[in-house]
Amino acid sequence: MSSPVSSTIRLRMGHNDAHYAGQLVDGARILQLFGDVATELLIHHDGDEGLFAAYDQIEFLAPVRAGDYIEARGRITSVGKSSRKMVFEAYCVITSAQLPEQPSACTALAQPILVCRASGTCVVPVHCQRF
Repeated sequence: MSSPVSSTIRLRMGHNDAHYAGQLVDGARILQLFGDVATELLIHHDGDEGLFAAYDQIEFLAPVRAGDYIEARGRITSVGKSSRKMVFEAYCVITSAQLPEQPSACTALAQPILVCRASGTCVVPVHCQRF
């Protein structure tokens, strides 16, 4: 089976994702999305979910709020015997407007905002690799 070059997940952050004042979403929620992207990539590449071993770098670059649509992207950058190095980016593609006179207003962004980027290593034990 061929491995996709990249994987993308798009999800709306809900009020249950807000962890801080101002309806700010916890950065760990973005890392959870990166984990889901990594899992999808490993399933396509190896036929197994694998394990996330470590993040090498994480940068939180802009706030994410409840109501925002986040697009998490990832790709495999190198493949070892059992390790797969990956890079990830998360973008806000739709933002909740927070207008007092129109609380349901949202804005689709012409230029998505990079909110987080990271790199890490996943491992798929050799005996679990099916492809």
